[in-house]
Amino acid sequence: MNNHSIIQIEPLGSPWKAQDPFLFGAYHRDEYPKGNENLGLNPDQIKGRYVGQDFNLKDGFRMYHGSMVPGFPYHPHRGFETITIVKEGVIDHSDSLGGAGRFKEGDVQWMTAGKGIQHSEMFPLLNSDKDNPLEIFQIWLNLPKKSKLVEPHYKMLWKESIPVIQSKDESGKITEIDLIAGSVDDINAPNPTPDSWAADAANEVAVFTIKMEAGASWNLPQASVNVNRNLYFYRGKNISINDQTIEANNRITLNTLDKVTIVNGDEEAYFLFLQGKPIGEPVVQYGPFVMNSEQEIRDTINEYQKTQFGGWPWPMKEQVWDRDKGRFAKYDDGREDLK
Repeated sequence: MNNHSIIQIEPLGSPWKAQDPFLFGAYHRDEYPKGNENLGLNPDQIKGRYVGQDFNLKDGFRMYHGSMVPGFPYHPHRGFETITIVKEGVIDHSDSLGGAGRFKEGDVQWMTAGKGIQHSEMFPLLNSDKDNPLEIFQIWLNLPKKSKLVEPHYKMLWKESIPVIQSKDESGKITEIDLIAGSVDDINAPNPTPDSWAADAANEVAVFTIKMEAGASWNLPQASVNVNRNLYFYRGKNISINDQTIEANNRITLNTLDKVTIVNGDEEAYFLFLQGKPIGEPVVQYGPFVMNSEQEIRDTINEYQKTQFGGWPWPMKEQVWDRDKGRFAKYDDGREDLK
């Protein structure tokens, strides 16, 4: 079928492929069991795993780089941004600048790595009497050359500040859009970090999570001709876009010239939507470093070996906070935001 609205359809991999200005998207769904007194798992629960490098979905969960608490102990970044969206579960944050935080379902952390930061993202198992399911996205958004070496910092987009739009179609079916970046129907997302590519509205950066009722229909907002648009259909059965049927677990690259109407099938459907004007600069990536040239990567490695981007000020490699601590953010300037 000739459908000019769709440029490409391809299966979701791991991580999810993306287009400039995005680097990739990672999706994590884990069904963690009850936690112990240290907010982690006991040795018998992780027996047989490749501890420290466990990406095998055994018994419904992965430990990632954690040894007792699942998650990602401290590691460096430079030259881009991370946008971490929590749909279910808890993340404990700590970084080399003294920043710290705990954020939960509905919250988003937007971190500008800039010239260099180390941070830790652990998944504390707060529930000792029931399971601890986790569902998160982490999106890597590139920085242009002029912003690669800005001062690193992070910002919380608390769930209370994120617009949730409920769009009702002619049949009364609901499509729910969480507006993390960009705008829909003249409703604007919270401001991103100030040095972000998304901070300039002319770049038309949009980050939405979308949930559609069975049988719902929704028109995706139109955008300029020079932006990249990707729809990640990660849960559900099938949808149709301008009369073309698409199964779940696919990435759909969309043409910006056409009006795009999504019609859901007979099960709830869930999506991540990423859009933005391309930065259009060379991308040279070496693990957690994203620069514009090989020489800049070599310089980054040398600097990290010398400075460790500030070292690690926290007592634990797998830093977690007390079980009873609520949602909070502590910033490197001493400000603390309690929820």
